[in-house]
Amino acid sequence: MRILLAQNSHYYPAHGGGDRSNRLLLEALAARGHACRVLARLARLGLAELENYLRELATRGVVPQSGESGIVAFDLAGVQVRVVTHHPNLRACFSAQIAEFAPDVILTSTDDPAQMLLEVALRSGAPVVYLARATLALPFGPDCAFASHAKTGTLRQADAVVGVSQYVADYIRQWSGIPAVHVPISLLDPPPYPDLGGFDNEFVTLVNPCAVKGISIFLDLADRLPEVRFAGVPTWGTNQDDRAALSTRPNVTVLDPADNVEDILRRTRVLLVPSLWAEARSRMVVEAMLHGVPVIAANVGGIPEAKLGVDYLLPVRRIQNYQARVDEQMVPLADVPPQDIAPWEAALRRLVSDRAHYTDLSQKSRRAALDHASSLNAGAFEALLQNLIAAPRAAHPSPHAEPKTPLDRLSPERRRLLALRLHKLSAAAPHALRLFCFPHAGGSGAAFHGWSQALPASVAVTPLRPPRASNMAELVAALYVAVEPHLGEPFAFFGHSMGAIVAFELARLLRRRHQPMPRLLLVSGARAPQFRRGHVPPPEPTDAEFVEALRRLEGTPPEVLSDPELLSIILPALREDAAIYRQYIYSEEPPLDCPIHAYGGTADPNVRREHLEAWALQTNAAFRIKLFPGGHFYLQTYRQKFLAVLARDLTG
Repeated sequence: MRILLAQNSHYYPAHGGGDRSNRLLLEALAARGHACRVLARLARLGLAELENYLRELATRGVVPQSGESGIVAFDLAGVQVRVVTHHPNLRACFSAQIAEFAPDVILTSTDDPAQMLLEVALRSGAPVVYLARATLALPFGPDCAFASHAKTGTLRQADAVVGVSQYVADYIRQWSGIPAVHVPISLLDPPPYPDLGGFDNEFVTLVNPCAVKGISIFLDLADRLPEVRFAGVPTWGTNQDDRAALSTRPNVTVLDPADNVEDILRRTRVLLVPSLWAEARSRMVVEAMLHGVPVIAANVGGIPEAKLGVDYLLPVRRIQNYQARVDEQMVPLADVPPQDIAPWEAALRRLVSDRAHYTDLSQKSRRAALDHASSLNAGAFEALLQNLIAAPRAAHPSPHAEPKTPLDRLSPERRRLLALRLHKLSAAAPHALRLFCFPHAGGSGAAFHGWSQALPASVAVTPLRPPRASNMAELVAALYVAVEPHLGEPFAFFGHSMGAIVAFELARLLRRRHQPMPRLLLVSGARAPQFRRGHVPPPEPTDAEFVEALRRLEGTPPEVLSDPELLSIILPALREDAAIYRQYIYSEEPPLDCPIHAYGGTADPNVRREHLEAWALQTNAAFRIKLFPGGHFYLQTYRQKFLAVLARDLTG
């Protein structure tokens, strides 16, 4: 294949994680025998910058083939590199590279948020693959800085969109309807990987100290631990205010960025990654662990995937709003919420004072990362490109095509508002247990009205009603966005009927993303999910059949079922949810490690005792079953008795 990468940023040398990942990916493809070229640019263009760049290349032993027409050309690790240094028209340069190189496929990425190069690529006639490495730079969804319906339409025209993590791929599918996929595109430098972690190393280090990377937490820790030496490594996001704040702390050293990350890590005692935005993955986390350096990181975005199941993942209050302007680094100005520093201080104090604990965490981190690195390669991405080139080209959808999902029918601004409203869950008292409640099909938070008064004050009842969705995976992904900011506190899941399956699948999604698990999974009025193993969805019922099924379950007032006008109001939502559950097919995964309590009604026409007892196979922990008088909606007809049992189970 002939592969052309459009990189609207540095390529070599590069200190940003996304830039380095693009370089390593292209080098890996070149090593597999493909002809690879990249068009990149300097941060600032001009003749003075050209001279500085040539001197920088010389210090690294790189001899350019030419530096004419505002472009420096050289070969690096099998890749043909073209760097724009002082040419006035980046788009024209890229068009010329396309004509000269004649690529089989073009790669673009989120380092081009204005889509300057993406638009040129889409007009080329070659297949275009978009590498999504940061949700902040996407033009849609709650994580983005600048929403744009037009730019979302442009992105729809790409032949494939690849997320750097499962989090990013899920985010794109949920908030745009674009069928993004995740395959490894964040590769590592080739081995060996020396063990550099050391209890006596110099610094607690933060790379790229800036607002979105959590400089506020870093500075607060430096103030609280004056006896500990800290280091900041400024890169693409660090502005003059950040540098000034670093310089005022006597125990903070500013280190220069390094091409070789080992130069930073061999001086690092603990790596801090207190990101306040939805970090796409963070290659720095994996690189530190690979070299035996313990990492304390924020439990946001794709970071749990990067942590590979190893401590520490700590809570932060994520940035929810960006101002409509950028700083001198061209980074959107963020409104940073106040942070709870206590868990960060406790974790760091233990790591810098307990040598045995440090050594244990260092070894666990290194083992997990080495195992990850052993299977990491460009093979899956290579196969994706080959299949894309071999397949017949589909017509590019119009940028203004009909949205693909119910969520996408909302403007980006309304989707952002929706996400913020989902995030604003009821406030829990410190150290309380948050009980996330998932209603039956077509239900709402009203199903749990009065529970807060009936349950102990230590339980924060949090009903969740997600946006409309077309399938179980989409629905669960939407709920993940809602619960993610609260995963640093104790929580439990309660789900009734279809809500029980939703709660179960959300718990499995948390596990796949290496997130904290619920203290307790409480399922009510639902058959164990394995009864849907190999399920063949039945035909959609008629309205009469559907209403009769509702009547049999006794959860809808008879006067509503007998009133055609009222039925016309409630049936659409009920049918949407019922269709999701009707199409649900169970897939095999190991049992959960959290306890499961199953509740049901002795007269439920659809869920018998054996259906509830089968939930025991879905947990490696404790299992209990409790039956109440009544039918499918026993928790309404025997409300007081049920809530008394629920209170005991939650606090016992």
